[in-house]
Amino acid sequence: MAIHNSETGDADELKGAAEERSGMPPRGGIHGWLDGIRSTRTGALTLKIVIGVLGGVMVIGGLIMVPFPGPGWLVVFAGLAVLATEFHWAHKVLEFGKRTLHAWTEWYKRQGWTVRILVLVVTVIAATVIVYVGMRSIGIDLIETARGLIYR
Repeated sequence: MAIHNSETGDADELKGAAEERSGMPPRGGIHGWLDGIRSTRTGALTLKIVIGVLGGVMVIGGLIMVPFPGPGWLVVFAGLAVLATEFHWAHKVLEFGKRTLHAWTEWYKRQGWTVRILVLVVTVIAATVIVYVGMRSIGIDLIETARGLIYR
């Protein structure tokens, strides 16, 4: 029999009895831990707030990183995966992103070398312009710096 918790009233006893009747083994690992937190209203609300803030920070941080070389999209997808543990809309957005990425990858694989090289060149040019403009925005002119190093 479950321990009676004054905060949840008879819910612990009812939950224990339902587990015994269901015949299903209790979930373990992270899922069991999250289920334990969700078993009270306070825990469920706290979990939703923590997951929302953590996932939101990851998505916003990833979107800020997207224009720069690095793991911007990876962080966005990781943030959506975190949000999807508590929010159905995030799960739908994550699935849409996966489908879109898969479709893009399959399209790219079907292309000949000319298109692949063109996509690579456009990507490198875009990344170079983004890094140059980003550095200029903080007061560093990479072209002048390179000239200074070359013509010493």
